Amino acid sequence: MVTLKPKISGTRWDHSERERVLRKLWEEEGLYQSRIEGEKLIVIDTPPPYASGRWHVGGASHFAQIDMVGRYFRIKGYSVVMPFYADRNGLPVEVQVEKLNKINAKEMASTVEGRREFLKLCKQFLDKAEAEIVEIWKSLGCSFDYWPQGTDSPEYRALTQETFVEMYKRGLIYEAERPVRWCPRCGTTLAEAEVEHEEEEGFLYYVKFRLAEDGRPLLVATTRPELLAACAALAYSPGDKRYEGLAGKRALAPLFGHELTIVEHPAVDPKFGTGLMMICSYGDEEDVRLFNELKLKPNVVIREDGTLSDKAGPLAGLLVKEARAKAAELLQSRGELERVEKILHKVPKCWRCKTPLQIVHRRELFLSQLSFREDMRRLADMIEFKPEMHKKKLLDWIDAITMDWPISRDRYYATEIPMWRCSRCGAVLLPEKRGYYRPWEENPWTRCPKCGAPSSEIVGEKRVLDTWFDSSISPLYVAKRAGLKDYPAASILRPQGQDIIRTWLYYTMLRIYQLTGKPAFRWARITGMGLDPTGRPMHKSLGNIIDPEPIIKEYGADAFRFWAAVASKVGYDYRFDEGKVRTGKLLVTKLWNVARLISSFPEEGEIANLTDRAFLALYEEYMERVDNAYGELDVYEPANLLYELSWEVFASHYVELAKDRAYNREGVHSREAQSSAWAALHTMLKGILIAFSPIMPFITDDIFRQMYGKSVHRQLFPQRTLGEERAELARIARKIMEVNSAVWNLKKREGLRLSEPLRGELLLSKELEGAAGDIAALHKVRVRIYEERAEGEEIAPGVYYRREK
Repeated sequence: MVTLKPKISGTRWDHSERERVLRKLWEEEGLYQSRIEGEKLIVIDTPPPYASGRWHVGGASHFAQIDMVGRYFRIKGYSVVMPFYADRNGLPVEVQVEKLNKINAKEMASTVEGRREFLKLCKQFLDKAEAEIVEIWKSLGCSFDYWPQGTDSPEYRALTQETFVEMYKRGLIYEAERPVRWCPRCGTTLAEAEVEHEEEEGFLYYVKFRLAEDGRPLLVATTRPELLAACAALAYSPGDKRYEGLAGKRALAPLFGHELTIVEHPAVDPKFGTGLMMICSYGDEEDVRLFNELKLKPNVVIREDGTLSDKAGPLAGLLVKEARAKAAELLQSRGELERVEKILHKVPKCWRCKTPLQIVHRRELFLSQLSFREDMRRLADMIEFKPEMHKKKLLDWIDAITMDWPISRDRYYATEIPMWRCSRCGAVLLPEKRGYYRPWEENPWTRCPKCGAPSSEIVGEKRVLDTWFDSSISPLYVAKRAGLKDYPAASILRPQGQDIIRTWLYYTMLRIYQLTGKPAFRWARITGMGLDPTGRPMHKSLGNIIDPEPIIKEYGADAFRFWAAVASKVGYDYRFDEGKVRTGKLLVTKLWNVARLISSFPEEGEIANLTDRAFLALYEEYMERVDNAYGELDVYEPANLLYELSWEVFASHYVELAKDRAYNREGVHSREAQSSAWAALHTMLKGILIAFSPIMPFITDDIFRQMYGKSVHRQLFPQRTLGEERAELARIARKIMEVNSAVWNLKKREGLRLSEPLRGELLLSKELEGAAGDIAALHKVRVRIYEERAEGEEIAPGVYYRREK
């Protein structure tokens, strides 16, 4: 008889201690440094998170899922490039630093010295915030290759500037004065994708205009009476009989008295207000479009600081909201305001500071995008969306674009526009050598190459680039830094949230296509929003932020990751559920206990017994489904299937059935029967550990190292070993499980503990003859095989129990 002793020490798995040890071991081994070996390659364009605050559980789970996908590709034999670096450019950090230090960026950065100091404060804030984020994903066991140089590094910014120069030279970037969305608080232009619309309660003002020819009143409903000075036309819908014959006539604006034209236009909704619409410069994007279409002369009355200019007469100097109230007051006093109604309407706001936006005329740099819309639709069909439903959000956004992308920003902590101007001849100068340039403090020009003016007459650009102009080249940066000579579009996976489809996803597709002529990536894996337990998005303003660190500390990283995997299918919103985290912790304990038991047995023998082969077949069926689901970039189905396989099939049924043969304490089983159980136990445990390792990397690696002396993360996904007989064998395994469940239920009805013997006889069909000994030993019951029919209580289809008389 073989003396059996567990290889695994300790009856309890201490997650805090073992996770610390394994993290250190992984780093010492360089387990996750990007290595390109062989032909199979996956480049994961990991979303660089913005380092402006701590992650909540939703953000942590999003990155844990990305790590699961990367780990899966590794065990499928791929070289995986999966970096982590932070997005450190743009407005969010500036707003945070302004609040924290009680300063105004525009005032502080008005001098070169002040700008340097402001940038220093931003960098200090980002360093601290990034360190906190990195510690969270490391504590979760994420296997990213950490690149400390984020998007504010000279290396990244130099690449951004290089792409700017190339696109400018090709005519894709141009400068023009146009109406743009403007944030008065941040003092900068915003792109369409950065505009958020919030529903607010407001007022609809019914204002009396008059026909110029006869003074007849015309009642117009508007939410923007402060723009009366900027009103250039009134419009009504064609076919609206209330205003038939007014097209071409002139009207007089209340308060200001200037004449404006009356037009028919299909853009007017005859059901809104009175069916007459003001066309002003500018209330919204529709006004911009109509001014261009109708060739109206704009009279912009809102200044960049959010106040009205002298053109607004009695409203001059007032903020927009104040001017609106003042306009209503003046109209009321003049008898030109008939009534006011409360309404709910959507107000465009800054995505960062939530200030209501205005439209002003600005000279900005624009990147061509309108002429690329058909190309973007075609590229969308070349990308595999997981799930497909999110592709529509991209297509809807492409259809909604109305202007080229304004890429210049009047801010500071971002990639500088690499451009200088000669104040003598007006020439635009671009750097001739690659590198990172800060034109606001450096001048590489000794003289103007166009007119010969000295460097003192060459002025550097003070503006910076939109942060999406930076982050939209992320896959190009990753490919270059990984040493890939050609852009590997067919190997790139983009994982990201649905909330940035119209920004990061779209802008990346646009920029990479303009630069390489290729799709940006092969796959787009889109996740939903992380929600609190009640289904609400997590926001500071709601007070419902859930910090992942206490959860990880109490339950362990693997338990947290298990919740992250089973929270929802890819693409759908996912709620935090502490109950599922607890389930994950129980699963860790179950895997540990089962592994300790199996570690008592040597890894030898051939799988020959019917029970062993049947459960091996069922195991292989599960593994095939797990593999297919992982291949769809989902982790929800693999996690649920592996939970079911490891706990409900393997631990609860097969291990219990095989224990008697594996231990063979009475010496009644042959060495071949005993070693068949050993081989099957080890085969299935190893496969489960490997398949579960992307989701639960700590417990699986700890068990694998202790039992097999290797890291589970260097193993390959198990291969199928059974042939055509697999389906029939798997059916027999399900039948055996049916028998087990029926006997356990019988014992409960009889008032017996599961470990107590049954005094009667269990009758099984002939197909289960090879498993009869295992079933008899597990349930402590006599088993007899019947040929055609049996007598007794049918406790499951074809399974009978005959009580002892």
